[in-house]
Amino acid sequence: MRSRAGKAALAALLLALASSAAADELYRAYANVTGQREETRRPAMPLAFRDVVVRVSGDPRLLDRPDLDRLYSDDLVAHYSYRDLMAHLPKRDEQGTRDRPHELTVDFVPQKIDAALAKLGARPWTAQRPKIAVFLSVELGPTRFVLADEGEPGGIQRTALLAAFRKYGLPVAVPPRAALDAAGITVDALKDPDLARLDAEARKLGADRALAASLVFSEAELGWIAHWRLADSGATRRWSIRGEKFDEAFRHAVRGTLQIVSGNGAPR
Repeated sequence: MRSRAGKAALAALLLALASSAAADELYRAYANVTGQREETRRPAMPLAFRDVVVRVSGDPRLLDRPDLDRLYSDDLVAHYSYRDLMAHLPKRDEQGTRDRPHELTVDFVPQKIDAALAKLGARPWTAQRPKIAVFLSVELGPTRFVLADEGEPGGIQRTALLAAFRKYGLPVAVPPRAALDAAGITVDALKDPDLARLDAEARKLGADRALAASLVFSEAELGWIAHWRLADSGATRRWSIRGEKFDEAFRHAVRGTLQIVSGNGAPR
């Protein structure tokens, strides 16, 4: 039988390997491209670099730095791979070889990304990342609902929300419908949310903090009006965006959340 010391050593090794894998994941970025050609891959690489800078630092303000794009070079990339997003469909003629959409996964060299951050006066955010439970109300004309973890309405919004959290490396939970109903969380309740109560509901879901969100489509704005709220050390952080598609609204929500929970200030 393995000794107690041996078991402890194995547990420590597994924990170290898990931590290393999680750290490596932060230095990975994703982009959607057409085919597997250099002409579509090359423009995507600098965009992946911008994403990984935010993922690793937790500071989306770096995206506004005029010197950020100049820091990209091909030697920052460790390797890349493709995933055919239409792999379940048969290949047909030209679309089968050149024009199928792919997800490009780019793994960067951690030490080189850290060095790039240092040139920007930033550093990696090494703390454990909190899991965020999202309580989101959606209003599109007569259609009004609170987003749940499965079912309709809300499938396309749920997919875009999860993609935004994946993009920036934050764990996320979407509540089950039964939990929303049991807690009485409705569209109207989320207009003026009780964040302490939502934080308590988030913990029931195995999450650490609650993001209260509302998304309303506006004909006048030709897009969505989104409001986000997050409790932070006794204060309520609020930020919003107007006239955007909902996928960009969700990316805006995650960037703001990331900035707050990483200790990089409050979004504007």
